Amino acid sequence: MRSSQWVAWGAIAVLAAVLAGCALGTVGQAKGKADQSLATGVQQYEDGSYADAAKNLQAALDTGLLEKPDQVRAHKYLAFIACVSDRDKQCRAEFLIALQIDPNFDLKPAEAGHPIWGPVFRSVKSAK
Repeated sequence: MRSSQWVAWGAIAVLAAVLAGCALGTVGQAKGKADQSLATGVQQYEDGSYADAAKNLQAALDTGLLEKPDQVRAHKYLAFIACVSDRDKQCRAEFLIALQIDPNFDLKPAEAGHPIWGPVFRSVKSAK
């Protein structure tokens, strides 16, 4: 191989490495943004800001939460918000999505005993 060919192959290798690094950086940024949106949404839920919480939880899902437990957590809180907002159909749908992601998903004892979403969750889980 001539030296000009080695230079060309070297340039291709460097370009490939740079592009791979850019792609990984973008994935990392998206994961960070999704994780932050999830944390913000959960905090807003805890503070009683349900509309803002729902926006951030949905943004976390749309941005690409990678870990299944995080996806389940986002859907669980979206279900809670829908239930307390008298949107029974959406509440059921969110619980169903959480159970599709993790068939072993269950509410914590304090959550399961909630008078609004506890019965809805049990109904969705038993129908699955």
